[in-house]
Amino acid sequence: MTMTVNGVDELRKLAGGDLGTSEWIEVTQERINTFADATGDHQWIHVDAEKAAEGPFGAPIAHGYLTLSLFIPLFTELLDVQGVTTKVNYGLNKVRFPAPVRAGSRIRLSASLAAVEDVPGGVQITVNGTIEIEGTQKPAAVLQSLSRFYV
Repeated sequence: MTMTVNGVDELRKLAGGDLGTSEWIEVTQERINTFADATGDHQWIHVDAEKAAEGPFGAPIAHGYLTLSLFIPLFTELLDVQGVTTKVNYGLNKVRFPAPVRAGSRIRLSASLAAVEDVPGGVQITVNGTIEIEGTQKPAAVLQSLSRFYV
């Protein structure tokens, strides 16, 4: 369920708190192929189902950066900040990919709002996120994301 806040003052009140967990989304082979086409990364572990079945992961896997890019749609399920003029992805402090996402797997995001800091014209938030894979112990990604909201 999306938490909606109105403005940066309400956002500040959430600092240090849990933002919850998104819904599951499926990472299909079609999505992996589309990402490969967009990035030019057609490595066989991603796009060759037959060869990948014989490879180290037993199936085609999503690109790490595909998994990372899904942070944004998953995050928007958790938090909606109203009353700002611009929302910008500012960067990442840390990213790790502990486990591969096999084609057909479902992932979701669990996140917390680590910090809200003033920057010229708005605030910068630090979000700790874990992208989980359904039915596995290890997460697909563990990250710390930075976003800016300008007023």
